[in-house]
This record gives sequence, C-alpha cells and structure tokens, in this order.
Amino acid sequence: MTPPVSIADLRREYALARLDEKDVSRDPIAGFARWFVEAQAAEVEEPNAMVLATATSDGIPSARVVLLKGFDEQGFVFFTDYRSRKGSELEANPRAALVMHWSELERQVRITGAVERTSAEDSEAYFRSRPLGSRLGAWVSHQSMAIPSRAVLENGLREAERRFGDGDVPLPPHWGGYRVNPDTIEFWQGRENRLHDRIRYVRAGERWRIERLAP
Repeated sequence: MTPPVSIADLRREYALARLDEKDVSRDPIAGFARWFVEAQAAEVEEPNAMVLATATSDGIPSARVVLLKGFDEQGFVFFTDYRSRKGSELEANPRAALVMHWSELERQVRITGAVERTSAEDSEAYFRSRPLGSRLGAWVSHQSMAIPSRAVLENGLREAERRFGDGDVPLPPHWGGYRVNPDTIEFWQGRENRLHDRIRYVRAGERWRIERLAP
C-alpha cells in the first residue's frame, strides 16, 4: 500500500512559543511542574506518558512507554514489575533516560539520572490506589516473560479473583516503584526553521547550571 504522503515529506512548522534561558526558572523541577500543568490544561492525551530508556550492564539499550506517577525535588517516579526487562536492567545498570513529548504544545522534556527503588511504603500507598483489576493483574503477569497464550493470563486472573475476591489485594513482593534522580533535565520548545530552543539544566552539587544547546 502506498502511503498518501512520503515519510520523507512528513514535517510541520513550530511557532507556538519560545524559550529563553534568561526567563526560565532557576529550578528545573518548578519549570517542569509549570509545563506539566500547561499540558493538562491543553488536554494533552496522557500527559504523564513518557519513554523510559534503560540498558544492560554491557550497554544494550531498550525503551518503552511508561506512566509518570509522581515527581518532586527527589526525582521522577514510575511503578512496574521488578522482574520485567526494565527492572532487570535497572538492577544491573541503575541509570535511565526519560522523554516526555507534548505535541500539542510543541514541547519535549528529556531527563537523565541515577535510579533507585522507592520505599516499600510509597509502593504500598500507590498500589492500593490502583483499580482492583490492576492490582489483581500485578499478581497474574510475570512481566516480559514469554508465555504460550493469552489463556495463561485469563486463567491466572480467574485464580486471583478466587484467591482475593473483592477484598484486600496485598502488594506483590515483585512489584513497586523506581525513582529517577535527575542529573540533567532538558526543555525543548519547537521553533521556526528547525532552530528549536533547547535549555538544559545540569546538576552541579546542590545547584543547577543552565545552558543553551544548539538544535
């Protein structure tokens, strides 16, 4: 099938806003919070969706979309099965990169940093806030493991429903959160002629150094 437009010809111009290092917040977390609120106000679909990139200890990369579930001065938090591919890679090589893209605002945020598990208390609190089906699913799926058919999951869900019913579903020992503690945060704003604005914050001790990058 011939596409209506050649892939090489797909492009758009960016002209919604600008980003100047003289005007940005000195604190990148505050800047991120402002952009995140603006993404919600713009009704971006799943504004907390982000690409998480990890790598094995010998540098083989992998990436997938996960959901941001919290952020503060300590870092950016997501939750997963610790036995998953990302979990295995983070245990062996505890560094990661995150990318959030808000097309409606012509914006992108890139984050890199060291990764650590959240506390058991934080994992428990978030787990209990999830819908019942999601809590049951965490017991059923050994994430990233090869399975013979979907029936394995469906049978496992029925067994979990019999086991836990509609009552308390405890936090699985293999499930919880990770926190990416940033050492760089880059804000990207689309501009005309592909001369985009890129402002990067680099952690320097207890402070952040701000620099402009060429697009």
